[in-house]
Parts: sequence; C-alpha cells; structure tokens
Amino acid sequence: FDGVMRARAGALTGILNGIDTEVWNPAADPLLPAPFTAKALAGKARAKRAALEAFGVPVTDETLARPLVGLVSRLVDQKGFDLVAQVAESLLALGPGFVVLGSGDRRYEQLWRHLAAIRPQQVGVHIGFDEAKAHLVEGGADLFLMPSRYEPCGLNQMYSQRYGTVPVVRATGGLVDSVVPWDPATKKGTGFLFAPYTGDAMLGALSEALAVFGRPAEWRRLQQ
Repeated sequence: FDGVMRARAGALTGILNGIDTEVWNPAADPLLPAPFTAKALAGKARAKRAALEAFGVPVTDETLARPLVGLVSRLVDQKGFDLVAQVAESLLALGPGFVVLGSGDRRYEQLWRHLAAIRPQQVGVHIGFDEAKAHLVEGGADLFLMPSRYEPCGLNQMYSQRYGTVPVVRATGGLVDSVVPWDPATKKGTGFLFAPYTGDAMLGALSEALAVFGRPAEWRRLQQ
C-alpha cells in the first residue's frame, strides 16, 4: 500500500498511541514514595532518593544533587544501545548518574553490569523488568534517555513528560512527534532531540540538557 498511501497522503492523519494517565499519574502513583505534580514538585526529590536506593547507588549529597539519567528499555540495537556502547566512557564523563532497567542482548547487559561495577557511585543497573522500579525511574530521574534507531511510537517519553522527567530522544518516528525541542530563547518545549544516528549527536543532546539542568529556574520551567 506504500504507493497508494503516498498518493493519498493529504487525506490521511496519523494518531499516536497514548498512555494510561491513571496508572501513570505522579499525583496518585502508589509505587512512588510521595505524590507530586507540576505545581508541587517536592515529592520528586523523594522519588530520586528512592530510585538511587532501589538501584544500589549510594545516597549522598553528591548523588542527590547531580542530574540522574534514567533508561527503561530492551537492551538492543533498535533502542540505540549500539550508540551507548560506542560512547559509554564519554557518557559517564559528562557527570550525571544513571539508573538502567531492562534486558536484551547479552553484550549490552554485560556492558551496563561492567559500568555499574567500575562506577558504583554513578551507575545502578537492574537486568530484567520490575514494574515498581520502572515507576521509580520515571518518577525519580531528572532525564530519560531514549536514543532509538527507529521508534514507531514509544511510550516512555510520554511517561517521562507526565512525571517532569525531561526526555532526551532521537528525532525519529513517534519520538519526534511527541517531544517538542526546548527553545532557550522562548523557554518553550518539553525535551531534547538529536537527528544523526551517531554517538556524538547523542552526547551533544545530553550535554545540552545537562547545561539547562544547571540553570534551576529554566529547568523548572522545562519540567513544568
């Protein structure tokens, strides 16, 4: 149907998937230690502490203050983990903490286990799936990294925006359709995107996000 649909493109409208806003609701999420909303974000700090504890990262003034990047995903090429593997050392060198939940290709499971072993103060990993931990990542992380090679829709970027967890995503498929690039001039947008499928482009988008994190008033506006 490719030719037919292209010929009739003007008559077609795409509809994104949606999320269950009752299950994914930070104001009433039983899997978070405290509720929070866009107008009252204090509970998000408690979720960050709980996420660090759940993933075995020491809770210190340093780990609480630095930005925390969450990933909940299948650990496969399609989800961009080949990019992550290419620039893993550079990712850590940017300075944020990481909490990773997922399973998939053995080489990527081993990569994250290795990173957690050599940087236990910075990286926490759970191989497998755990619903409670998934909610803690979305609630407690400051940023959510989703560097997919392709993504017909994606849901985690929507969960993230619901929880004030700023998405950093590749500009593809449903990700580019559901994340509005942050514009520092107008102070509008909901996240950060990169288009080239390269490790450097991903690092650039994450670096941009971390720079905004360092400006608290601007970051709060972005979260809200």
